[in-house]
Amino acid sequence: MNRIEQIQEFLKSNPKDNFLRHALALEFIKIGNDAEAKILFENILNDSPDYVGSYYHLAKLFERNNEKEEAIKCYENGMIAAKEAKDQHSYNELQAAYEDLVY
Repeated sequence: MNRIEQIQEFLKSNPKDNFLRHALALEFIKIGNDAEAKILFENILNDSPDYVGSYYHLAKLFERNNEKEEAIKCYENGMIAAKEAKDQHSYNELQAAYEDLVY
């Protein structure tokens, strides 16, 4: 059983587990399946807008797919969420990526 199958198996008993969904999205990115990863990240952020780690990866996915405006919006939303969570490290990472894209 590969990692994707393992994570999917775990998700059967806890389908809203953000850690597992995030891990699955990262596995999909590794194999070049951005479409599945995007769905997972968007579902995580719709369910839990405070799950700060997913903003960065979703924004990078948008960048890879030449969706600059979506990436910008995602970085901005992530910075807001990181600030609300008092997560300075994530805020700094999101801000740096945002500035690299915008400027």
